[in-house]
Amino acid sequence: MVSIDGKTDLESDEEIPFSSSVATSKVEALDFEMIHLQSRADLANSWISRHMWIRVPRSIYIVLFKAKINVLLPFGPLAILLHYITGKHGWVFFFSLVGIVPLAERIGYATEQLAFYTGPTVGGLLNATFGNATEMIISIYALKNGMIRVVQQSLLGSILSNMLLVLGCAFFTGGIIHYQKIQVFNKSAALVNSGLLLMAVMGLMFPAVLHFTHSEIHFGKSELSLSRFSSCVMLVAYASYLFFQLRSHRNLYNPIEEEGVRDEDESDEEEAPEITHWEAIGWLAVLTVWVSVLSGYLVDAIQGASDSFNMPVAFISVILLPIVGNAAEHASAIMFAMKDKLDITLGVAIGSSTQISMFVIPFCVVVGWIMGQPMDLNFQLFETATLFITVLVVAFMLQEGTSNYFKGLMLILCYLIVAASFFVHVDPSEDGS
Repeated sequence: MVSIDGKTDLESDEEIPFSSSVATSKVEALDFEMIHLQSRADLANSWISRHMWIRVPRSIYIVLFKAKINVLLPFGPLAILLHYITGKHGWVFFFSLVGIVPLAERIGYATEQLAFYTGPTVGGLLNATFGNATEMIISIYALKNGMIRVVQQSLLGSILSNMLLVLGCAFFTGGIIHYQKIQVFNKSAALVNSGLLLMAVMGLMFPAVLHFTHSEIHFGKSELSLSRFSSCVMLVAYASYLFFQLRSHRNLYNPIEEEGVRDEDESDEEEAPEITHWEAIGWLAVLTVWVSVLSGYLVDAIQGASDSFNMPVAFISVILLPIVGNAAEHASAIMFAMKDKLDITLGVAIGSSTQISMFVIPFCVVVGWIMGQPMDLNFQLFETATLFITVLVVAFMLQEGTSNYFKGLMLILCYLIVAASFFVHVDPSEDGS
């Protein structure tokens, strides 16, 4: 008989070769998997590197060379050269102005590409925000140099340009292309924006009335204190509006789709994004930095350009600067109106005006407070009255929730009247009064 210990030894001896073969096969399988994963990782890395080499030149071509308006890009560096070589402010101002136009348009293009990934509501908000980057940068440079009236007038001009010229051109071109039907947009969202614009007018009106009626407790100080308090209230109102628009009442801002008008073929023909969302973000950063550089030279040359071209500073600030700064909104609003996407057009044009009046202007007052500059909301009676009438006209145009080419034409003609008024207007601060 075999002992129990021996039996156990025999069993264990017989099992050892089997278990070692299993372990060996597992190790070999693991090695094979590791080699397979490594080869897949190498393939992925090589694909990414090849993809990057293809994407980067393609992105540069699409953003910097494809659009015809980019022939104006060299005017920016030329303005900087003229600033240091000749010092002629008139030409420096003109070349800077022309050089900013394609940059503003490209910012609008990059934002539009980003809107493909975010949806129409956020896309319109992004377009308005980055479209206003030019005005905000110019304003901060001017504020730093103590040019408070230039800041006030350029921001006012930007609101007037967006509400009358940009929206008017969008309604006009959309109405001409889609002349066989009446274009519609979300009336509820438009009325909310109109209410915010009227609130902004109220915020600007009281400091001006307080100043010109000489009813301040402390002359010169009370209007500044009121402006700073009102600015903080307006910033809170704008933050609440963003929450209302993006979170609590998002369904209110859903685009209106006309049943039976758009067929499936049209939806298939809709554009696809040309660049990725990360490329769009990168280009937005690069273009914004370049705009900020040119804005410094532009602001420095404003007074010299006024003397050289024999134009009032008020006309340059209210009409010329905003037209250039709003190039992005102008191009985007017209393009979306031509595609019958009026909700995005309203988000760009009226949304931009709302953002400037309820965010950018109060923000500049707070920044001036930090800088020690007496930036206030007293935009003078002439400018405040112009804004009040403009908001009323646009609010009446939007109350039906429809647009056509005639409404657009009326808005454009109203802007021409405003432009002519500022051309013959003498700013009281220029007379020392």
